[in-house]
Amino acid sequence: MSDSTAAPARASSTLASRVHGTVRIVGTGLLGASIGHALRARGVDVALADTSPAQLRLAIDYGAGRAARDDDMPTLIVVAVPPDVTADVIERELAAYPGAVVTDVASVKLEPLTDLRTRGVDLTHYIGSHPMAGRERGGAISARADIFIGRPWVVCRDGETPASDLALVEGLALDLGAMPIEMTPEEHDQAVALVSHVPQIVASVLAGRFIDAPDESLRLAGQGVRDTTRIAASAPELWVQILDANAAPVVDVLDKLADDLSAVARALRDPETPGARRAVAEAILRGNEGVERLPGKHGQNRRFEQVVVMVDDTSGQLGRLFGDLGDLDVNVEDLRLEHSPGAQFGLAEISVAPGVMHRAIDGLQDRGWKIASTTND
Repeated sequence: MSDSTAAPARASSTLASRVHGTVRIVGTGLLGASIGHALRARGVDVALADTSPAQLRLAIDYGAGRAARDDDMPTLIVVAVPPDVTADVIERELAAYPGAVVTDVASVKLEPLTDLRTRGVDLTHYIGSHPMAGRERGGAISARADIFIGRPWVVCRDGETPASDLALVEGLALDLGAMPIEMTPEEHDQAVALVSHVPQIVASVLAGRFIDAPDESLRLAGQGVRDTTRIAASAPELWVQILDANAAPVVDVLDKLADDLSAVARALRDPETPGARRAVAEAILRGNEGVERLPGKHGQNRRFEQVVVMVDDTSGQLGRLFGDLGDLDVNVEDLRLEHSPGAQFGLAEISVAPGVMHRAIDGLQDRGWKIASTTND
């Protein structure tokens, strides 16, 4: 496929863009290629560059953009390379394109910024940023234009950042459907240590316990353990770099988590000790309170109720369930599916607004659906 095949998709787009001119994307992995797909859908000229010719050609073949040319004059440059070379690429791009605004999407913000300042690089037109989006699988083959929709996109400005540069980077986030949030690099790195980096370690360490587990034990695994360990499929090579670059904030959270786990372990070693059961109960209760603070749908703290419906594992059943809920004027706020090994049915956990809970249950039962359970979120 030639570079010119990208033109029809740009020409057919009807979506307006806040970003104009050419956007140069350096690095055509998951994030770089996904940004390319999303911008091209809005008619933006996307020029791709990568040190790997094979990776570059793959991203072009999938339609993420065209190959960069020597005569390109980009207005915006997005650096989407591994953390250990982010500072090097930012420095190179700032020098090669002094008229462009340069941002990066690395998951750690303080280390590359400190490195660049130490080198004496003019950072007037550099703004660090980080979309809180991704998938377990990487590479251009896994790229999708919609992975940024509704997700936070952290923008790290400073006092010297020109307003027009800030508007361009925030415009990029908005074009991709993300929600720009301004933070300092320090605030960002502490935040992602808690909500992203430590959860990755916990999921990986827990999943690692499955290696020597008996097959009979793993056959009992339900949706809970799958949810807890879903991100354990992430690439080790990338995470070694991320965790190395954000080591101090991660260690701080891990130390506190280790203390919490040790306290529960001490209580369970002798549950008859006065206060032991209370310690366990309060640990669970703190988890309840912590989950309540997580933003729900549309970033709200609003909670929903769940109806768990048994769905036969046959063609069209899930569509019929949605159709019946639509007829009942019940909006599906969220959905989770669970399958048990060997069972000929699945469990569809439907999240609904509390005010329609009883209508959903009664209406579904009238239509022949079996309600497995109901829960409060």
